[in-house]
Amino acid sequence: MAILQPLVDLAAICYAQGVRHVVVSPGSRSAALTLAFTRYGRFTIHVCMDERSAGFIGLGIAQQTGVPVVLICTSGSAVYNFAPAVAEAFFQQIPLVVISADRPKEWLHQYDGQTIYQSEIFGKHIKRSFEFSADYSHADVKWAINRISNEAVMLAAIVPMGPVHINVPIREPFYPAAGDEMIPSANLKIIARQPAEKVLSPDVWKALLDEFEEYPRILIAAGQNIPDHELSEVLNKISEEWDIPVLADSIANVSGLRIIRNHDLFLGGKNAEELVPDLLITFGLSFISKDFKLFVRKNRPRAHWHISEDEFLADPTQSLTRTIPVSPNYFFKNLFEKIDYQLFVQNSDPETDSSFLTGWSVQNWNSEQIRGEYVGNLSKLSDLTSLNLLFKCIDRVFQLHVANSMSIRYVNLLNLESNIRSVFCNRGTSGIDGCVSTAIGAALVNEEETLLIVGDVAFMYDRNGLLLNALPQNLKIVVINNAGGNIFRMIDGPSGLPEIETYFETRHSFSAKRTCEDSNIAYFSCREPESLEISIKAFLETRGISLLEIFTDPYENERVWKDLRKLGREQ
Repeated sequence: MAILQPLVDLAAICYAQGVRHVVVSPGSRSAALTLAFTRYGRFTIHVCMDERSAGFIGLGIAQQTGVPVVLICTSGSAVYNFAPAVAEAFFQQIPLVVISADRPKEWLHQYDGQTIYQSEIFGKHIKRSFEFSADYSHADVKWAINRISNEAVMLAAIVPMGPVHINVPIREPFYPAAGDEMIPSANLKIIARQPAEKVLSPDVWKALLDEFEEYPRILIAAGQNIPDHELSEVLNKISEEWDIPVLADSIANVSGLRIIRNHDLFLGGKNAEELVPDLLITFGLSFISKDFKLFVRKNRPRAHWHISEDEFLADPTQSLTRTIPVSPNYFFKNLFEKIDYQLFVQNSDPETDSSFLTGWSVQNWNSEQIRGEYVGNLSKLSDLTSLNLLFKCIDRVFQLHVANSMSIRYVNLLNLESNIRSVFCNRGTSGIDGCVSTAIGAALVNEEETLLIVGDVAFMYDRNGLLLNALPQNLKIVVINNAGGNIFRMIDGPSGLPEIETYFETRHSFSAKRTCEDSNIAYFSCREPESLEISIKAFLETRGISLLEIFTDPYENERVWKDLRKLGREQ
């Protein structure tokens, strides 16, 4: 029987550094780690047998809390199954602490079970990889393990946040007795890190303001971002008082009536030159809208500022001229205050071109009318009509989670009702894996009614997230089942190939019904437009977790999508 004290201390350090949630995938070699965290008694423990789903459940929790979540797994291929969630967390800047049990190094490549090369297994998709010594006797080793434990959790939470990995080789024996207490070391050292806000000096602000005044046509564009009421407020003020259009994808979580949201319909159409800014200011992570990125690449502004504390230089529009390494909230609040004060002192109006805002606003309004009229005249059941009616039927506040592929493109094209307060999607890598599990993780901690919109392939790909013993009862799932990967009908290239159904769409005849039976989820389905509204309302009104599966025709979906896009470009 054994008590591995450094691992007991690791759990205590994680708690002291702010960790409250631990996702455990069962295994033997990881027993000492699992018991150290569970017997500590203060964590909320979530058990998920599938490491791939477990990783995304942890990601969903960390996405909501902004606090590192610990993932624990056994040795061997188990740790590899965390890789999709780790990569997503890295590019979406979500804090995870992956703790993998391992075999001692001398057993590598000795045909010993569950022994692989685990050190730095996640490659470049991690903020940093750490490894404990397998032998704890020397005082320097104990000091190093304590330092690594503190550093790893702190590093995950430093902006830009992200995943870290601690690999823990464990020698036998590692199982404690049933009644053994696991008590952290006396005088356990907890290392604190003083938070610091990145700010700009007066000289830098003067240079920025001088340059800002040179550009009459200014566009602000928001990529993926967490909800921030203060940021939305100041962006709406800037738009209203300075006649500056603010464009935002649905996952930018920028609220307000003045925001340009229909750009996916009109960008790339006629009169594009009227919408080209002199200065483009962007913030946030990825943009869903490919049309926006292509529009800027083809019509480069004179200057492009990107506001981000990220250490990477990301330039998806190929137009970047300046990076400003501060938070968007800090930047726009200070920009507004400084220019507003300057205008007050000078008793003058802003010199921005008001016709530029008018051009964007007219296109945005026209697109909304075109979409409303077009969708309203559709009589057949399709992905687009189903989601449009779903949003109209929502009569209470939901947090929305959306899978990748066509699901997020539909949501970005449609108007979200005011009851949708925030939108989340795994756009770090934009993969379909993990969307169900991420929504489950979010619903476990967000204390909000949570709605997931997911395609059939993405749902089936991640059904193991529903194997949790206690699923969140505040979760509702809408599966759009068009019998395959319908996106390949919508994009150039595969849509014209004779092999599309077999090798791209992966046509199938499966449904979510039996999964719901296995997981005790209330199941609803709809195949006809006449019963859609009744099905949606029954699904939404059901207490507890429920799932609505809407069966649509891929050929009708293709026609509807392409016709609407064509109408938008012709305005």
